[in-house]
Amino acid sequence: MSNHDEAVAVRPLTLAWLSRHLEAGERVVRTEALHGGITAEMRRLTVAARDGGTRDLVLRSFVDPFYVRQAEDWLNREAGALTLLAGSGVSAPGLIAVDLTAAHCEYPSLLMTHLAGRTVLDDEGVDRRVPALARQLVAIHALRPATRPRKYVALTTADTVVVPKDADVAAWASAIDVIRRPTPPYEGRFLHRDFQPGNVLFDVPPSGPGGARIAGVVDWAATSWGPADLDVAHCSANLALLHGPAWGLRFAEAYEEAGGVLATSASERLYWQVRDALAFSEEVRWVARPWREAGRTELTTRAVGERLDAYVTALMDALG
Repeated sequence: MSNHDEAVAVRPLTLAWLSRHLEAGERVVRTEALHGGITAEMRRLTVAARDGGTRDLVLRSFVDPFYVRQAEDWLNREAGALTLLAGSGVSAPGLIAVDLTAAHCEYPSLLMTHLAGRTVLDDEGVDRRVPALARQLVAIHALRPATRPRKYVALTTADTVVVPKDADVAAWASAIDVIRRPTPPYEGRFLHRDFQPGNVLFDVPPSGPGGARIAGVVDWAATSWGPADLDVAHCSANLALLHGPAWGLRFAEAYEEAGGVLATSASERLYWQVRDALAFSEEVRWVARPWREAGRTELTTRAVGERLDAYVTALMDALG
């Protein structure tokens, strides 16, 4: 496929729109689909200048009709977050342009700079990555935006939880009862709201993932205002499903060791940890798919469901 043909992979109206936001003499010469996301189509764009130099950008487009309905809100939040993060000390893509309502593009879209690095989902080195993830999340929660993003949205209810086949029914019943309780009081923080290994990029040395260092954080479309516990719970659940329940339990400890502040009472912490863990029950197969595409082929829907059951049971045993 020629460079010209690859550039055409970007839809015509979108290509014309993003070309207006390039530097004089620049043009898109190559595109590459980025995998791992669920809600949006992501493309890496290679842009060439007249002097022969190149740089990479990233285009996010919401094309699925189900997600297009929410695209304006998500893109508005991401654009606001990227603006806030510029110069904040938290490494994130830089905002170039956004078309919230597809006024210029075929679909609602956002154009941003490309961050170097890659996701690391391997078990190797997880003991060193967990403290690094915790420190990064503490830095995010320390941000104080002039305008708060929208309040967080709970991703599940007691009546929509899907209990996995062969699960510990008693543990799940107790967990569901936990989220029937009133929401605990909390001190609001700026939340990423989808902070997890799949949205953190690492510089990985030739020696392997054991020495990886965080290069930046991506996917800010769900930024919200809410309890730090919720971001911690979300990353904890992801770690539990990727690496085993013990790592889910470990992350909250690492967050506090890094200087983060969580709810004071065990019952309040349990509420947030369980609420986010149970939300995964409704989307196990969607969560497992991008992990398999990234090389974790052993993480079948069944395997992830079993880990979720083990994690919920561990939460009820350890925190309940």
